[in-house]
Amino acid sequence: MKRKMSGLSLVEMVMTIVIISIALVASLQAFSTLSGRSADGMIQTRTLDLAQLYLDEILNHRFDEASGAFGVPTYTGACRITDDGEARDAYDDVDDFDAIDNEVPAFADSGVSSAYNGFRVSVSVLCDNSIGINTHGAKLIQVSITNPMGQTSLFAAYKGNY
Repeated sequence: MKRKMSGLSLVEMVMTIVIISIALVASLQAFSTLSGRSADGMIQTRTLDLAQLYLDEILNHRFDEASGAFGVPTYTGACRITDDGEARDAYDDVDDFDAIDNEVPAFADSGVSSAYNGFRVSVSVLCDNSIGINTHGAKLIQVSITNPMGQTSLFAAYKGNY
């Protein structure tokens, strides 16, 4: 009994190589596009973490220079923004943070600090009587963070007089 041998012809082999090459090129292009954007998520996460850090610090302070400790007694005058000229480590009310302009974030741990190279933070504090929380208004705190790529993100919170 004679068996017929079967295999791939030269044309079939060339067609297989061409098809695999096209699929491989398309896959590698898609992968390179995705891997080029992988840093975006990390930068966005660091931006959000930095904003949360600043907002937590600011909201932890008194509403006004004339407010008592822990907000008791509350400040009874109209909303105002005062410039006390205090040093950064002596800020005692929300208004003081209005002086932060293009600040380089500083951390006690230098390992953390190096992860935020190129970030800049600015803070704006404004009186806003439009939301009706308090009789004399609230303070709108806006934290603006510029990442190393030059993109700016704005985060905002209100501090009520309580």
